[in-house]
Amino acid sequence: MRALYFAWVRERVGLAEEEIAPPETVKTVADLVAWLKGRGENYEAAFANEMTVRAALDRAHVKPDALIATAREIAFFPPMTGG
Repeated sequence: MRALYFAWVRERVGLAEEEIAPPETVKTVADLVAWLKGRGENYEAAFANEMTVRAALDRAHVKPDALIATAREIAFFPPMTGG
């Protein structure tokens, strides 16, 4: 699965994108975030407040309980504002 990181999530993780292979026990977006947080301080910092980070699976916005099983891409980004 390809993970994409945008804005301050990218800055904290230190990568714009990467290939990830979470274990089979990781079923949802929330599970994936918890798994990523265990990968290092940079991920812990990026996802410190999980409720402020949004996710999209294969370019469709999803909630934390969305299943990731068939997704090829997940993107993480902060809330967007418009004007």
